[in-house]
Amino acid sequence: MIVDPNMHPRIPSQLGEPAWEVTQFFPPQGQWRESDFLRIHTNKMAELVNGRLEILPMPTWRHQCIVKQISLALQAYITERQLGGEVLFAPLPSPLFPGTIREPDILYVRPENIPSDIVDYPDQLDLVMEIVSEGSEARKRDYVDKRLDYARAGITEYWIVDPEFTRITVLSLEGNDYRVHCECNAGDTAHSAMFADFTIAVDDVFKLS
Repeated sequence: MIVDPNMHPRIPSQLGEPAWEVTQFFPPQGQWRESDFLRIHTNKMAELVNGRLEILPMPTWRHQCIVKQISLALQAYITERQLGGEVLFAPLPSPLFPGTIREPDILYVRPENIPSDIVDYPDQLDLVMEIVSEGSEARKRDYVDKRLDYARAGITEYWIVDPEFTRITVLSLEGNDYRVHCECNAGDTAHSAMFADFTIAVDDVFKLS
């Protein structure tokens, strides 16, 4: 669907304004399709949520240090036990269900769920982790919105890693919703439900951030 320029009060755009003309090539909010989303998914962090485009905050140094620390620990665990599958991290568009594509900060895909075409995107994730960015909007996205989306997508385990409160919450899927497997603060050790012997000290996660 093309936006009618006559319905936009600022077309043509003026100097110093956003290029409103570009909006003519994309659908209005609520009518975005996966193909529309992937056309603009280049150097911007974004997610497609129920047909709406959400622009995400760019990761900070602290954010990326935490991603590195946890992903390396998880990869070492998977490799040591020869479990197979892949540990990856954003950006990697991950379709959850029609109209919604998320970008987990860290994800694990079991061998049987790896895409048959390696230039494609995963359509089933097994474990996801989000590092909470600053601000109330980001906090709601990770604690509320993504919890609902990841449960709906049938993702077995969801970790919420919260630098502001030095806390890691591990959620395990039961039926159509998550239950709290563990909520770990400074001095505690977070542990997976899916991988019973995968643990990581909360202090180790945040010491480099």
